[in-house]
Amino acid sequence: MPGISTVNAFIKKVETERHDLVLAEYYTEDASIQENQDPPRMGRDTLIEYERQMLGKAEHVSSQCLRPFFVDGNEVMIRWKFQFLLKDGSHIIINEVVHQVWEGDKIRKEQFFYDPRQFVPVKAS
Repeated sequence: MPGISTVNAFIKKVETERHDLVLAEYYTEDASIQENQDPPRMGRDTLIEYERQMLGKAEHVSSQCLRPFFVDGNEVMIRWKFQFLLKDGSHIIINEVVHQVWEGDKIRKEQFFYDPRQFVPVKAS
């Protein structure tokens, strides 16, 4: 089960570093990520490759934890705000809640909950 300091360190990394690097450090080898009710993506290497592809579409990504976050045993709930500046100058702002299941100091299972309509890019004016 993760301690509050571990979750705080994870959040700080997400807010300040590339997400693919955070996946490499904080996720178990057999980790899964599921978005809403889509089938989960399985395996840390797959998760890292998917994240790199997503990051490759953006000029810049900023991440912010909208506190508080909650820890109950090995389960963690975090509310995130992600802002993507896309290479065409448009942007996307995503607000989502994530439920994580930790195994020690690593994330084994993660599911994001968000409104997919947020993924429609807003054109630069």
